[in-house]
Amino acid sequence: EEHSSVDNVDVLFLCAGHGAAKNVLDTTDIPESVCIIDLSQDFRLAEHANYKSRRFVYGLPELYKNAICTAKNIANPGCFASAIELALLPLAKAGILKEVYTTGITGSTGAGQALSATTHFSWRANNISAYKTLKHQHIKEISESINQLGQESKLSDHNSGDANIWFVPWRGDFTRGIFTSSTIDCDLPEQEVKGLYQEFYKEARFTHVSDTPINLKQVVNTNKCLLYLEHSGNKLVVHSALDNLLKGASGQAVQNMNLMFGLEEDAGLKLKSPGF
Repeated sequence: EEHSSVDNVDVLFLCAGHGAAKNVLDTTDIPESVCIIDLSQDFRLAEHANYKSRRFVYGLPELYKNAICTAKNIANPGCFASAIELALLPLAKAGILKEVYTTGITGSTGAGQALSATTHFSWRANNISAYKTLKHQHIKEISESINQLGQESKLSDHNSGDANIWFVPWRGDFTRGIFTSSTIDCDLPEQEVKGLYQEFYKEARFTHVSDTPINLKQVVNTNKCLLYLEHSGNKLVVHSALDNLLKGASGQAVQNMNLMFGLEEDAGLKLKSPGF
C-alpha cells in the first residue's frame, strides 16, 4: 500500500514561493490531518482562502489569534504587510483611518528568492531606490485586513468608510529588517492615541509600543515588532520595525504553529537582537 510522504507529519510549512503553493496542493497527496502553514501569498486574500477542501486563516496573531488557535491551515502574512498592519490596526479598530501614506524600507533578503540586477551586493551597496511605487503586492492584503477591522469597529458611526493605503517601498543598503512610517490625519489627543495602541497590544507577546524612537537593530534577529508614535498638529506618524525573515516570515509561521498546537506562543522564539 502506498503512503504519502507526509503521512506522519503534524504540520507542513510550505515555502514554495508565490504561485507555487497551489500547485503543491494539486500535485501532492497531503492528508487532511496535516496542518499547513503557507508562507506564499496564494491564500492570504479572502477570495483565495478556500482551496479545495482547505480553508486558510490569515495568520496575523495580533488580529486573528482566536481563529488561529483552532485553525488547520494558515496563510502566513507578507513582511511589509505585517509591519504596516501592526502599525495601523488600533486606528482601524477605532474607525478613524481615511488616507494612509506609508513609506517603508527593506533589506536585500526581502527581495524574493530569484537573483536580479537589483539584488546583487554591488548594486545594493551604498544605494537606496524605490520600487513598485503604489503597486506593491501587499497593498491588497493590507487593505483587506485594515478595512475589515474598521468595518467591525464599535465606533463605526465615526468611520468614514474604507481607508486608502498609499505605499512607497524602498530597497535599502542592508540585509535584514523592515522599517515603515505611516502618516495619518488624526485629531485625537496624543495620550488618547497612545492609549488605543497600549490597549490593543496589551496581550500581544511580540508587538510593543515604545516610549522612545525605535531602531532597526532592536528587532533584527527577533520575532518582535516595535511601534513608535509621533504627533505634529493633526498629523500622526506611526513607525514600525520588524525582521522581515522572522516576524515578517518564518518567525511568525512558528508563532502561528505554537498557537495552533497549544504551545507557549514564544516557544523557539526567545531571540536577542544585535541592539538591546
